[in-house]
Amino acid sequence: MKKLIIIPAFNESESIEQTINEIIENAPTFDYIIINDCSNDNTKYICNKNNYNYIDLSINLGIGGAMQTGYKYAFENDYDIAVQIDGDGQHDPSYLNRMSEYLIENKLDMVIGSRFIDNEGFQSSGLRRLGIKYFTVLIKLLTKQQITDPTSGLRMANKKIIKLFCNDYPIDYPEPESIVVVLRKKFRIGEIPVIMKERSGGISSISPRKSIYYMIKVTLAIIIERIRQD
Repeated sequence: MKKLIIIPAFNESESIEQTINEIIENAPTFDYIIINDCSNDNTKYICNKNNYNYIDLSINLGIGGAMQTGYKYAFENDYDIAVQIDGDGQHDPSYLNRMSEYLIENKLDMVIGSRFIDNEGFQSSGLRRLGIKYFTVLIKLLTKQQITDPTSGLRMANKKIIKLFCNDYPIDYPEPESIVVVLRKKFRIGEIPVIMKERSGGISSISPRKSIYYMIKVTLAIIIERIRQD
């Protein structure tokens, strides 16, 4: 099977080399593509210096646009599996083989790496955990399925989801909304326990000041998606 790691990267010069080194060491059967989302630091320079596989976006599209670019790349190059690994060093590539086995053995369409099944490792801040629980409840109310870590960026998709996301992917803060898209279209999602780390560099795009905006915007997007699918 052809397996691809999509790495959305905006100003990840402090951690992108570590991320790629860990992928090469722990997930050698996966290809990778970095989506440099118009970074204004040295991310592009590092990619060129190390001869990394990357796509350089000429304008900043945000996480949703960067990921959709990665899914388009996966679709056009006939990959069977695509998985997101953030460029900030939080996600451990050593889980990828387990995730792909779980996806195939259980005939799932998507597998999410969840911090909150075994509750080990970095659990995020108290405010963010509260927001994650809120989206868990909201998604269960709308779809009848429990997703313990709806904001996790560590998510693996099969060919059907690659095609879906290639054509339609949420723009801002896409993780919870994309889960609703997948579930409302009757695809199957599972989760496995993973341990995540604190980011090794860079700054999160969701600051405390933006948290309220994030909660309102994603809530409205999820509800609209639920109505649209009906």
